[in-house]
This record gives sequence, structure tokens and C-alpha cells, in this order.
Amino acid sequence: MNKTFGVILSGCGHQDGAEIHEATLTLWAIHKNGADYQCFAPDIPQQHVLNHITGKEMNEQRNVLIEAARIARGDIKPLVEYRAETFDGLVIPGGLGAAKNLCSYAAHGPECTVNEDVARAVRSTYQAKKPIGALCIAPVILARVLGKGALTIGQDQETADHLAAMGASPVPTWQGEIAVDTTNKIVTTPCYMLNSRVDQIGNGADNLIQAMLRLC
Repeated sequence: MNKTFGVILSGCGHQDGAEIHEATLTLWAIHKNGADYQCFAPDIPQQHVLNHITGKEMNEQRNVLIEAARIARGDIKPLVEYRAETFDGLVIPGGLGAAKNLCSYAAHGPECTVNEDVARAVRSTYQAKKPIGALCIAPVILARVLGKGALTIGQDQETADHLAAMGASPVPTWQGEIAVDTTNKIVTTPCYMLNSRVDQIGNGADNLIQAMLRLC
């Protein structure tokens, strides 16, 4: 039977939701490597909505689950329904939505709080000894929830210091590379934390999923 991963999305669009390249290429990598997936997102309001051309805030409100459904082509479930026992692992693509909607890292740094459903999903998957993957900025969520793990966010020293402050061990990486923590069954890759091309994002996602499958 094929392995199946839960994938947590944080909206749609890298400035206020899930990074679309990272999310899509994660889904591609899962299917490319013979596995399957189910997308989830918290049914909550976005922190804010940004114009992705100007970067300016827009006077409107959007829902994280509804926006994430754009990437999942409508096949998505509220994160409250995620059950670790049903899946072989959990993956969290990045984008600033991971740091704004899934947790408050963008505003509060290492003192951030994590959405209750996100924290439960991460904690229950970890306790079930199943692999967890995180891309780009999403490793900060794992550091905050688990307080451990060899995690990468690329080469950014300030964010690495924040990981350490939350109890994790930062691992420097370059485009397409991954950090594999076999003890905690965590795989991370830097993606757009570095100045990356789309093919390098795909390489990182592919390497991450392959490593997660080896940990299953």
C-alpha cells in the first residue's frame, strides 16, 4: 500500500499564505515518489491580506482553509480533522503564512505561539514516531512545538539563533539540500530562505520526500 502524507497549507501566496511553488512541488514530489497525500489547513482568518505586486496590505479578510483550497484544487480538509494514526507522515510547506497564520513567528520571533490544531498535528505525529517534513520558514513551528531537532532554515543567522533559542539545533544548508534528524524523524529544507530558483525548490522538495519515505 502506498504511503500517505498529510500536508498542512497556510493559505495561498508567499506573502500571506503558503508559498505556491513549495506547496505544489511538495505535492509533485509525493506523487513522483509513489506516495499520496491529503491537504489540510486550519479553518481560521488570515492574519492579513497582501497585494502580491505592491506588498501593501489590502482592506479585506480571507480564510486560510478557503485560500489553501486553491492550491489543493478543492480537495482539502479542516486541520482539526487530521489524525496522525491515519497517515505515514506530515509535511508543512513554507511561505509567510506558516509564520503568520500557523504560528505568530513573524510578529513574535522565538516567543511565538502556535495554532492549537497545528501544534496538535505536529505533536501527535511526533509521538506516533512518524516523520515530519518542513520547508522554508516552517521549521520554526517544529522548534516551538517540540523544543528539539536538527533543523535547517538555510544560512540566515538570525533565524538560526531563534531556532536555538527554542531548543533546536540549526544546520546550515544551501539550495536543494536537506537536514535529516534521524533520531526525531524530522526532515527540513531551506527553499526560499535562500535566493533559490524554482528547479532548486523542486530538488529540495524531492529530496525531503525521499528522506521522509526512508524514515517511514
